[in-house]
Amino acid sequence: MQTIERATPAELQLHLVLDNASTHKSPIIKRWLLRHPRVHLHFTPTSSSWINLVECWFSILTARRLKRGRFRSTRALENAIRSYVAKNNAAPKPFIWTKSADQILKSVAEFCIRTSGSHH
Repeated sequence: MQTIERATPAELQLHLVLDNASTHKSPIIKRWLLRHPRVHLHFTPTSSSWINLVECWFSILTARRLKRGRFRSTRALENAIRSYVAKNNAAPKPFIWTKSADQILKSVAEFCIRTSGSHH
């Protein structure tokens, strides 16, 4: 956080989106934040699914562009990734949820019952 804070012009506010890891909530971090009031932390919900979509995107990148590719250098690999990103961004398609929240919650509840071992 110090690196980001120092590299950002003083007149700008910093809004950082972080996961809910406890390291961001430790006393040393809380003290640092008090001394740097322009830094604002925004935590994702516990067990949030946004990171799953990021992981899904990297999986797609790997499957569609990198898995069977041959790259003779780091630069060639980087160029392949940048080319894929440019083509993907030229005609973007949003990720679409295929289940409603109620369907997901029902599925989770059923899973919990199956795996709880309580047999109630």
